[in-house]
Amino acid sequence: MTAPQKTRWQKIARRIRVPLGFAVAAVFLGFAAPSPRSLAWSLPLVLCGLWLRGYAAGYVKKNSELTQTGPYAYTRNPLYLGSMALAAGFAVAAGAISTARWWLMVLLVAMFLAIYLPTIFSEEAFLRTTFPDFDDYARHVPRLLPRLTPARSAASNQQAGRFAPKRYRHHREYNALIGAAAIYAALALRMALGHRL
Repeated sequence: MTAPQKTRWQKIARRIRVPLGFAVAAVFLGFAAPSPRSLAWSLPLVLCGLWLRGYAAGYVKKNSELTQTGPYAYTRNPLYLGSMALAAGFAVAAGAISTARWWLMVLLVAMFLAIYLPTIFSEEAFLRTTFPDFDDYARHVPRLLPRLTPARSAASNQQAGRFAPKRYRHHREYNALIGAAAIYAALALRMALGHRL
């Protein structure tokens, strides 16, 4: 794939990631086989994903500052890492770890590779051209899987680095909590009706 093709796909991926997420959720609900056990096992992943997304949203100042504190001192993409935990949790809740529904997990991984990786690369290109200290930050903080200890830099020491509930509300991250509750309600209803939705 040439550079212009990559750029074109990155733009498309950024535009379709939310609608595609809803489409994948619909497929999950359509083929889900939840059980009390699968719902219980899914909760730690889902709660962790919600917490990480909410925590990150309270730190990030999109397009105006290269955030390097809070969860951004551990991973450059805590929001996407939180989304991955949510998706994995919902896959567990839907019964995707059973051998009969293994393809649901494959669908999740394929969606992440096709949509989120190009989006991350596109956002990094923007950050690299917008913030001169991005390359130094990227050298110390992993793209996705977090470090065990927070990275320290001159910029991170200068930032206030506090969680701001106002930013959480501004980014409307509470929608993730509402969406998660709706998915659990749909899965519980599907389970109550004997998977005949």
